[in-house]
Amino acid sequence: MVKKDYYEILGIDHSASKEEIKKVYRKLALKFHPDKNKDKDAEEKFKEISEAYAVLYDDEKRKMYDQYGHAGIDQRYTSEDIFRGADFGDIFRGMGFDINDIFEQFFSRQNGFARRPPAQRGSDIRYDIEIRLEDAYRGMETELEVPRTELCDTCRGSGARPGTSPKRCSTCGGTGQLQASRRTAFGMFTQISDCSKCHGQGTVIEDSCPSCRGRGSIQKTRKIELKIPKGIDDGAHLRLAGQGEHPKGATQSGDLYVVVHMKEHPVFERQGADLYRKLNVSFPQATLGATLNVENLEGREKLKIPEGTESGTLFKLKGSGMPKIHGSGSGDLYALIQVKTPKRLNKRAKLLLEELQRELENTDETYK
Repeated sequence: MVKKDYYEILGIDHSASKEEIKKVYRKLALKFHPDKNKDKDAEEKFKEISEAYAVLYDDEKRKMYDQYGHAGIDQRYTSEDIFRGADFGDIFRGMGFDINDIFEQFFSRQNGFARRPPAQRGSDIRYDIEIRLEDAYRGMETELEVPRTELCDTCRGSGARPGTSPKRCSTCGGTGQLQASRRTAFGMFTQISDCSKCHGQGTVIEDSCPSCRGRGSIQKTRKIELKIPKGIDDGAHLRLAGQGEHPKGATQSGDLYVVVHMKEHPVFERQGADLYRKLNVSFPQATLGATLNVENLEGREKLKIPEGTESGTLFKLKGSGMPKIHGSGSGDLYALIQVKTPKRLNKRAKLLLEELQRELENTDETYK
């Protein structure tokens, strides 16, 4: 069944103060306590308002509930944890109710309010992988070796040798809990703890599974196929549902999150779907113009450099960048021109450059 909103159960606003919550709960508790109200639905209603009060009165639990709803409470707290911190003694003092009776109604299996089990979903796993820019450009399939906890194949998570089964714990009677009561100046105080014999499980294993030695789960390294889509970027997370941990007691597996990291490329720098690279050209090519073969991630393509191109000029090769992972088409490739100056010249080259210098001084206003 879908649980009702705690604020709705108590009939209060989300901005209600702790004093308002306490006041409203006290009024409702008087109305629905089974000792006062003999309607068949009164006990269930009393449990419902008590749980709502216990969560909303506690600052940390209330914050979790406001952020994540019932999932933030049910997957994080047991019943004991939910009611721990709620001052029921102060609320019921003078009302004729025994605090011990209140706790019994919250935690006793006989009254239908048994302890909540821990979260029933296995933990998620993070796996970091490093790929080349070329792999991100084309997409790739690879195989991961992931160590994880999973149910024992031999006993299927029971922890008992095949052909046998866990036995009901004789110490706690199968509840997984022990109660100890003591009288204080403020009344009877009841402490509830996990059974030391069965460790809160309610059962004990007399003949352990030889594979997992009674743990019900084992550590294995699994080979998992991973498909990396074209255009994936550095830091992207890929989720493989159900490939995480599945320890004993979990009813479903966690997820595997693969975090992608890009190796540094010797030629290209990536910015989103666009690629940038430096392109060296000689002084004559920059001056006279040239058609160059430019390397991209698919091979080479031609780029025409007009005459008089200066160092630092940026040319765009449209559609030669990375595939767009969240859309159609590809980014662009930008080539940054760097005019290279020769460091050593022979005598003839020097004479030609000196002649060129004189010619430029006579014909080009830039050099005058």
